[in-house]
Amino acid sequence: MKKTLFLRVFLGYAGVILLLSLAVILLAPPAMRRHHVQERSLSLERMARLLEGQVMSFVTGAAPGSLQEFVQDTGRRIGTRISVIAPDGVVLGDSERDPKDMENHRYRPEIQASLRGGTQMSIRYSSTLKTEMMYLGIPLVSEGRVIGVLRLSYFMRDFEALMDSLRGDMLTIVGSVTLVAFILAFFLARSVTGPVREVIDASKRVASGDFDVTVSQRRSGEFRDFARGFNAMTGRLKDMFGEIRLQNEEIRSILASIQDGLCVLDGDGRIVLSNATFRRLAEVDTPDGRHFWEVVRSSSAAEVVRTARDTGSDGFGEISVGDRIYACRVSRLVAADRLVVTFHDVTEFRSLEKTKRDFVVNVSHELKTPLTAIKGFLETMESGAEADNHAALEIVRRNTDRLIAIVEDLLDLSQLETPGMRPERVPVDVRVIAESILKLFERPAEEKKLGLFLEAPEGLPALPADPVQLEGLLLNLVDNAVKYTEKGSVRVRLSAGEGRFLIEVADTGIGIDADHQPHVFERFYVADKSRSKKLGGTGLGLAIVKHIALAHGGLVSLKSRVGEGTTITVSLPLE
Repeated sequence: MKKTLFLRVFLGYAGVILLLSLAVILLAPPAMRRHHVQERSLSLERMARLLEGQVMSFVTGAAPGSLQEFVQDTGRRIGTRISVIAPDGVVLGDSERDPKDMENHRYRPEIQASLRGGTQMSIRYSSTLKTEMMYLGIPLVSEGRVIGVLRLSYFMRDFEALMDSLRGDMLTIVGSVTLVAFILAFFLARSVTGPVREVIDASKRVASGDFDVTVSQRRSGEFRDFARGFNAMTGRLKDMFGEIRLQNEEIRSILASIQDGLCVLDGDGRIVLSNATFRRLAEVDTPDGRHFWEVVRSSSAAEVVRTARDTGSDGFGEISVGDRIYACRVSRLVAADRLVVTFHDVTEFRSLEKTKRDFVVNVSHELKTPLTAIKGFLETMESGAEADNHAALEIVRRNTDRLIAIVEDLLDLSQLETPGMRPERVPVDVRVIAESILKLFERPAEEKKLGLFLEAPEGLPALPADPVQLEGLLLNLVDNAVKYTEKGSVRVRLSAGEGRFLIEVADTGIGIDADHQPHVFERFYVADKSRSKKLGGTGLGLAIVKHIALAHGGLVSLKSRVGEGTTITVSLPLE
């Protein structure tokens, strides 16, 4: 990693240097050539202008002497070939050759341009000198007409020799500069990658858990700021990891102290965390990383977890693992997309419940027979008893009836609480049952001058329910309403909507204090114990109502105000 980083930076610099050097080598010579050609052309034109007057005097015959001798002498002195051409193309004089041996120059490009009154430079091969030449011609004008052409020539071999010398010098300079640039790039790359390598090494040590590492702050500029920031970051990481380590130790201690089994599942249903109780429950030493269904061999537990994951809500259910019974609860950790599964051992509780239920059933059965016999003998004694004993026998009969009612309610409640009990479900016309129940209470209501009313709209749907249990539910509700209402009325309201069937029993009786309302559906709980005993109440009626509603998948609610009355609502599903 270190070498690669250095090479990347160094090769980047080297690439830029090579590109610039190559650009100089490729682009500079043509530019230099163009520049020197232009300069040489201007130089030839200036010399031609200087010689123009003298040559003109020879052409017109004003000057004594030979034109050929003049151009030869002048050409040697200035190092330039000089030619004078007549308008018909005949060479009048040439510094390099005898004009008599030279061909007609009328159709040379520079001669053509000059004969038209212009000035033109051209580079071409000279058939006379057998070499490449640069030509520049200017017109010789006298009295408004061109009487000849003065042409100066320059040997391109001299120009190429100059260019070769310049190219050699340029290559030497570019090579030297490139070498120095490579050396500077090497040290510059090291100066840039050195701090980076130091940070990379420090980062690896931090990744391995060494938070005491620091980066040198000796460098200046951004590298010093970078080093300060890195050192501050590692210090903060050290503090954070210390806090996390402490928190993890606390979590482990908490998990170890929890008596319930606990495990945490990820999005794939794999166990990521568990406590010792769970490992004992599953009889697995290392459950982490394995699927929940592999560790907990219980289809009901897997179903609770699957339902919670699919619905996104908490799940609950009782499961059996081996010979133990657990209350399994699944909670979702939304932020981490994980599930927390807890197992509370309820084996002893369920065993105690069964023992209690069996005891109640057995005692109820054992009490029912002697109580029935006592009641029979009381009825026989009442027919032949003296008037003074009637009051005592009435008290005995009333308490016997109450004991029999308690025993019968206990038997009903035990049956409703039996695990796995499912009520029979047949279409029931609730209106018919309600009418029959209200008829049973017509006489007690007349004695109290209470109004009994049934409010049920036409077209009510049939309710899928156990008719016997539904009759018991209405019987207990109406019985309580009539018992605890001294004036006013008792109303039974039936309605249906949104997939639910509602049964409401409302009275205008004494009402229930708010402190007692949360407990009225508990067995043997009575808000007014003296009044309940006087009226023969068992304290089990509302408990039976609640269990019948729950067995049908329904709910029970209560609204009551002291002195104004009570309304109990049972909501049952229509499906």
